[in-house]
Amino acid sequence: GVTLVDTDGKGVERITEKGFVVAGHEYEVDCIIYASGFEVGTAYERRAGFDLVGRNGRKLSEAWAEGMQSLHGIHVHDFPNAFFVQPTQGANLISNIPHNLTEAGRTIAQVISHARNTGAREVEVTRQAQDAWVALLLKGMGRMIGSPDCTPGYYNNEGQDPGPAARLNVGYPAGASAYFRYLAGWREAGRYEGLAFR
Repeated sequence: GVTLVDTDGKGVERITEKGFVVAGHEYEVDCIIYASGFEVGTAYERRAGFDLVGRNGRKLSEAWAEGMQSLHGIHVHDFPNAFFVQPTQGANLISNIPHNLTEAGRTIAQVISHARNTGAREVEVTRQAQDAWVALLLKGMGRMIGSPDCTPGYYNNEGQDPGPAARLNVGYPAGASAYFRYLAGWREAGRYEGLAFR
């Protein structure tokens, strides 16, 4: 059977030979799996532990005050040589996260390799390419995980209005597999459309 244990935000008191103790009650278990957890939908600077500063002293929190904007969820205008490895504006949360991270890593490695091979010291998405990507994502928005129609949970702010910035927490309109195919084709073309190498 399954027992849901409310720790009242205090967590597990201690681990015993038979299981764990919460609020003075011992729960016997066959196996304990330790995990660090994760946050979804919180501000990037909170999760990173710092607020990235880009061109002209602009902070990432300022650039994303109205919501995340990127090219492929990886490159952000005014933040040269900064690469983001996360699912938003790419495959989104409907993908296998390790696969998503692998594909982002491949893309970043290839972009850096191209920059080195061409002598570029800086790579940055153009404003036009970023705007076009965001427009594509918004045009294709439909019912997806995290929509207000879903059962309340952390994907949709427990069913509460998450504010206007949340509208940009979207993924590739055709889905995760199509996004990965698109990104692989973008890399294989070798033109790195939308990026400026200087």
